[in-house]
Amino acid sequence: MGAAKIWNAMEVAEGARHSLIAKIPSSPLTVDHSLSMTRIKPKIVELCKDLFNQWSNLDDSHFSVETVSGGITNLLLKVSVREDDGKNESMTVRLYGPNTEYVINRERELQAIQHLSAAGFGAKLLGVFGNGMVQSFIDARTLTPSDMKNPKLAAEIAKQLRMFHQVEIPGSKEPQLWNDVLKFFKKASTLQFDDGDKKIKYETILFQEVHNEIIEVKELTDRLNAPVVFAHNDLLSGNLMLNEDKEKLYFIDFEYGSYNYRGFDIGNHFNEYAGYDCDYSLYPSKDEQFHFFRHYLDSDKPNEVSDKDLEALYVETSSYMLASHLYWALWALIQAKMSPIDFDYIGYFFLRYNEYKKQKENSLSLAKSHLSKP
Repeated sequence: MGAAKIWNAMEVAEGARHSLIAKIPSSPLTVDHSLSMTRIKPKIVELCKDLFNQWSNLDDSHFSVETVSGGITNLLLKVSVREDDGKNESMTVRLYGPNTEYVINRERELQAIQHLSAAGFGAKLLGVFGNGMVQSFIDARTLTPSDMKNPKLAAEIAKQLRMFHQVEIPGSKEPQLWNDVLKFFKKASTLQFDDGDKKIKYETILFQEVHNEIIEVKELTDRLNAPVVFAHNDLLSGNLMLNEDKEKLYFIDFEYGSYNYRGFDIGNHFNEYAGYDCDYSLYPSKDEQFHFFRHYLDSDKPNEVSDKDLEALYVETSSYMLASHLYWALWALIQAKMSPIDFDYIGYFFLRYNEYKKQKENSLSLAKSHLSKP
């Protein structure tokens, strides 16, 4: 595939040496994501010794490596090191999925991690290498989509999201949503598939129609003047972790993070109640959304939030929920071409795009009637 990459990620580890990440250890080594566990382990040990001098002379038997999870774009490994004094250190090695630089701006991600981690979000960045990063280990379980419906957890997610949105990340404060959607559109609408089945399904997509939808939603949401914040942009259950003993919730994985519209981050989170199966009957009801908004807008006095503020955030979120469907639908088409992961990405495009069409009329008329009020 000769097309230019949207973002060039492999230069990032090199660039890291000359940027604000200069204090973070870096290595030019890469680790093949597709190797079996027995073949990955010696590579990971070599990488850890290269990154962290204090371990360079340890025997390989001091290292243990296990899989934490394989998302649909990353492989996460837990590495435990038994030091000479008998103390155990654990950390997480994240291997970027092949070709993810088509959809992820790694430089933006690495810069954000520094500041988010300083503000208490996510894991601490310990090192960067050719195709991944090393972070501190978080001892917690990953949430499931049904967990997000739990009122107590929903309130905590809302409260933390508000704090997340207050973190200042240096650089341009331009919202990235439509830049990213249009980049994805350009890439997604010019793909060539060799696989017959994918090719047939892909050719049924009316890209002119999709483009018209993007412009229509963009024009309407622009009129809402939604606040621009540093957004997570991918707050699905897999990126939320809970340590039940400490009752502590963690946001992780900021690879899609950027300055963006507040309503997009919340609407996108609500879409994720449906999980990868896209069961949109799980989308939060108006009451559940208002519960979330109250804790987002004022976690100390949630019951004192005005109806006017709740209604305005409801309109904003419902409108940007549509943009979230368009964003991930186009993302899925690029993945269908680029990703070696066995997942029906083209089917996922249709699940998201069809739900967009189903919700469009209702959400847009809600926004129009809100905008027409004096």
